[in-house]
Amino acid sequence: MTNMPSIQQRANTALRALFVGDALAMPVHWFYNPLDIDRAFPGGVATFEAAPTFHPSSIMPLHSTSQGGRGTQKAVGATRQIVGEVILKGRREYWGQANQHYHCGMQAGENTLNAHCARVLMRSIVESEQEYDSASWLHDYIAFMTANPPQHPDTYAESYHRGFFANLESGKAPAQCGAVTHDTASIGGLVGIAPLVFALRIKDFPLAQVQVIVREHLLLTHPDESLARVCASYVALLDALLFRDSSADVTAIMQDCGRRAGIDLAALLAKGRGDRDIVGRMFSSACYISDSWPSVLYLAYKYRGQTMTGLIANANVGGDNVHRGAVLGVILGLLQDGPELDEFDALTDAKQLQSEIQALLNYTRS
Repeated sequence: MTNMPSIQQRANTALRALFVGDALAMPVHWFYNPLDIDRAFPGGVATFEAAPTFHPSSIMPLHSTSQGGRGTQKAVGATRQIVGEVILKGRREYWGQANQHYHCGMQAGENTLNAHCARVLMRSIVESEQEYDSASWLHDYIAFMTANPPQHPDTYAESYHRGFFANLESGKAPAQCGAVTHDTASIGGLVGIAPLVFALRIKDFPLAQVQVIVREHLLLTHPDESLARVCASYVALLDALLFRDSSADVTAIMQDCGRRAGIDLAALLAKGRGDRDIVGRMFSSACYISDSWPSVLYLAYKYRGQTMTGLIANANVGGDNVHRGAVLGVILGLLQDGPELDEFDALTDAKQLQSEIQALLNYTRS
C-alpha cells in the first residue's frame, strides 16, 4: 500500500468526525418531530449543546430495565435489574420519568455510550499490540459497562446492551450473549465498525479477512443477518474511500454503494427535496437499518466535501441522529481531502480521544 501518511490522515479525520457527529446530535437524539428541534433550539442545532431537560418524544418509561427491548421496569424474580444494578449504576431513577431526555445531564461536547464503546474497542486493539482479539474486547466491554461508578456520562443504553447483560446475568458465556430484539438490526451496531476496519487494513490485513473479522465482531452484540449484510457494504465503502488514489471519482464510489442498497443517489438528490422530507418521510428517521442506511448514504452523497454542514443537517432531521451521525461522520470524513475537522477540538474528551485515535492508527500528526 502506498502513500500511507495520506491514508492514515484520512482515517484520522474520519474517526474525529465520528465523535463530532455523535456529540452534535446528542441534545436532539430521538426527537421525532423536527419542529420540536426548532422549538428547543431556534434555528436548529448548529454547534455542540447540552441535553435539554425536557424531551418531547421520549419513551424511556417503555423500555425494559431488565432486558433488551420494551417491557417491564420492575425486577423479575431474584434477577438483578440490568439498568442500575449491572450497568448504568446509579442511573436507574431516570428511566421511569415522563419526557426524560435519554442523555439527561450530558453537557455540550460529550459523547454518548455507543461512541464510548467505540473507544473501548480502540483501546482494546492497541492494548492487544494492534491486533483484534474478540475475547479481549468482550472482557474490556464488560468491565467498562459494569464499572462503578460508570466511566461515561450517559444515562441510556440501547436495547442491545441491555439484552447482552441480561444474557450474561443468566449465565451465558460472553461470546453467546448477543440478544435478538425488535431493533437488533439498527444503525447503532455500526458505530464501532470503522475503528476496527482502519486498524486492520492499515496493518495490511486483506479486505476479505477484515470482512470476516468484522462480521464476527458485529454478531457478538448484534446477531442479525440483514445488519451483517449492510455492515459488509459499509466496510467495502470505507475501504474504497480510504485507499482511493487522487484520480478516483468519489461520486462514482458513492453511487455504486447506493446501487447496492437499491438507491439511485443522483436521481434522489436531483428531486430537490428537503432533508427532512427524505429522512423522516421517504425513509424513517428511526434506528432500523432498513431506513437508516439509505439515509446515511443520501446525506453522505449530498454533503460530500462539506463534513460539518452534513453533520448539522443530520442532527436537525432528528430520529436516531446520534448513531446515524457517527456513521455518517466516518464517511464524510473520508470524503474530505481538505483540513481536519476543527470542531473536534471542542469535544469534552478531545485530547484523550486524539491520543487514542493516533495510538490506534500508530500515527502522529506532524
